Parts: sequence; structure tokens; C-alpha cells
Amino acid sequence: QVQLVESGGGLVQPGESLRLSCAASGFTFGAWPMRWYRQAPGKERELVATISSLGRNTNYGDSVKGRFTISRDNTKNTVYLQMNSLKPEDTGVYYCNARVYSNDFWGQGTQVIVSS
Repeated sequence: QVQLVESGGGLVQPGESLRLSCAASGFTFGAWPMRWYRQAPGKERELVATISSLGRNTNYGDSVKGRFTISRDNTKNTVYLQMNSLKPEDTGVYYCNARVYSNDFWGQGTQVIVSS
């Protein structure tokens, strides 16, 4: 079955960086786009970044453009989210997503807290 396992979250100060990882299994990872979402307390889940199956195309939400970078290593079945210049408003639970044959799969999420 499809499994997505996020890691790399934590507590950081504003301006610092974090790198999230999502290890995928149970499907042909390199054939599908991957996404990172986040959900802040009391808010709806929002799309942060998308990467195409081979990693050639990426898209970002307006709030993270220029600060976050999504990448993937298809030899390791892993997608990454490099987050730089973190702000308090980046606080939330970050989820990895795979949409395989119109079915959405989610990881358990990893908590990111940006606070001084």
C-alpha cells in the first residue's frame, strides 16, 4: 500500500532554515508528481509546492516563493522541501501528498514551529 513518511520538522527561530523529507513507498514514485501542503492552526490546508514526476517543473504558493525549494530524488523515492528564511506564519503541520490515479494519499505530517 502507499505510504508517505515525513520527517525533518522542528522548532526554529525566524530567519532560520529547515529541510523536510518525505519517504514514499508502495507505488511507482518516479511516475507521479508530488506535493507539499501545510496546515496552520485554525486554518485550512494549503498547497505549498508541487514538483513534476521527473523534477523538471516546480510550482509554489505565493507565500513561499523565493524562500522554499521542492526537489526529489527518484532513486531514493524521496521528496524534499528546503525552507529558508522561515517566518512565524510558516508555522504548521507539513504534509506530503501523492495523487495516484486520482486517489489522494497523505503522510502523517511533520510539525514546524517558527518562533523566537
